[in-house]
Amino acid sequence: MLELRHLRTLSTLRDAESLVEAAERLHLTQSALSHQLKDLEEKLGMTLFVRKTKPVRFTSAGLRLLRLADSLLPQVRQAERDIQRLAGGQAGRLHMAIECHSCFQWLMPTIDQFRNAWPEVEVDFASGFFFAPLPALARGDLDLVVTSDPLEIEGITYVPLFTYEALLAVSNQHPLSTAHHVRPPDLEGEVLITYPVERDRLDIFKQFLDPAGIEPASVRTAEMTVMMMQLVASGRGVCCLPNWAMAEYLHKGYVTARRLGPEGLFGTLYAAVRDDMMEMPYLQDFLLTAKDTSFATLEGVSARGSD
Repeated sequence: MLELRHLRTLSTLRDAESLVEAAERLHLTQSALSHQLKDLEEKLGMTLFVRKTKPVRFTSAGLRLLRLADSLLPQVRQAERDIQRLAGGQAGRLHMAIECHSCFQWLMPTIDQFRNAWPEVEVDFASGFFFAPLPALARGDLDLVVTSDPLEIEGITYVPLFTYEALLAVSNQHPLSTAHHVRPPDLEGEVLITYPVERDRLDIFKQFLDPAGIEPASVRTAEMTVMMMQLVASGRGVCCLPNWAMAEYLHKGYVTARRLGPEGLFGTLYAAVRDDMMEMPYLQDFLLTAKDTSFATLEGVSARGSD
């Protein structure tokens, strides 16, 4: 009665904005997808999701099947990758770079799992902080780049990994700690703590302060997230980080986080890949593993708006 395709369909529907988008991802017509879901609900005798909601809202029965999908589908992918290795073609190269200081939390477990699954693929890793990794990717020096700043480069495809909200971290005693949200003028007198990267790669500048013509009082850099949190907690400044990067410090009550603007400031993290690599089985598996790991380990990330 219940088939793997049903679980894949429900999982895709959860990650999509609507039935229309889910049908596109599954390479089905909307009519065929609707028929498949209706047929499954009739067989089960229960409604699985609420129609005409955006994003899609699932019933208790639908949520139970999604938990099954989250448990079973990764196991199926593991079996499929084992079979692919047995069929040959498992050797290759995956040289990658990362432009995200706070991404090691999920990337390193991803790489460890990938190395175990594809032992004959040569995996190498370089920091993308001190050179231009996307041009290196286009030249063939790299095979994958994790970035939140996609550039229009011929022959490069950007695969969305997840969407996150950037928040402003302030000390618990800071006047902004009780504000509903932060406005650009609120940061005019503040020391802004950032990672040591170019200004035009920082969301807080390019999406929040620069459009409003606002400058902070000064900018201070720190290499590590924990250093930034210590500085914020001691009242030395404020900083903007992805919600998941500061989740641990928020739970412990070290700092307070506030939304940037009434609607929030959102970004998407991508895996940049050369077009000629996209069909490689081990690369496809790495992307799936990266998504599985990030959703399993990171708080506050979403697939919404990332495709």
